[in-house]
Amino acid sequence: MNFNLSQIPERTAKPRERGITMIMDKGLSIPEVENMLSVGLPHIDIVKLGFGTSFVTPNLREKIEVYQKAGMPIYFGGTLFEAFLVRNQFGDYINMMKDYGINYVEVSDGSITIPHAEKCGYIEKLTKFGTVLSEVGSKDTAHIIPPYKWIELMRAELEAGSAYVIAEAREAGNVGIYRGTGEVREGLVQEILTQIPEEKIIWEAPQKAQQLYFLELIGCNVNLGNIAPGEIIPLEAMRVGLRGDTFELYLDN
Repeated sequence: MNFNLSQIPERTAKPRERGITMIMDKGLSIPEVENMLSVGLPHIDIVKLGFGTSFVTPNLREKIEVYQKAGMPIYFGGTLFEAFLVRNQFGDYINMMKDYGINYVEVSDGSITIPHAEKCGYIEKLTKFGTVLSEVGSKDTAHIIPPYKWIELMRAELEAGSAYVIAEAREAGNVGIYRGTGEVREGLVQEILTQIPEEKIIWEAPQKAQQLYFLELIGCNVNLGNIAPGEIIPLEAMRVGLRGDTFELYLDN
């Protein structure tokens, strides 16, 4: 940090296993990536190239190389994995990962239906090629998964080899663990936490109020995902009590 200030909570150090901030890159240009890393590198743990944007992003290889030269783990969004899978191109997906030097991978079933045993099979296969993050939850607002099922799915995917399970929220934060208004389904979240270790969950939390909820519930080293590039520094300030919303969280009374 830039100066001494007492009563600041202790953040985990990179490479972190908890307290992760996952950024969603929805099509940043190479100069924008360079600018983002110039201020955000100490606070970013992993970058997701959102949904299927990698397919249409110009200069993709050069852009990925910028991230890789900075030592930043990156992965293709789960929607792209599903797009390959539904076209019977799983082998092509693995070859593409190798071609671009990507060693993180997201396995999701938010847009298509995959029998869960089959999904776990893909997780097991992909652990041979890199670190697997698996997403639980549907992008369909009408598909409500009961808490016991969330727990069952998360547990099975961790046992299959996922390093983390991602709690689905979409880029807008209005499905999965949230209601359509963006409000947290608190009962669901708290029930999940009775069975699944919090350090193994990345909560997608694109909205400030959602980030605040998890910081207050779990603490400054909660894993948060789908963070916008422009929110890297504001989120880190909020994590350590240097934003109005969390200002009194860590002060001695």
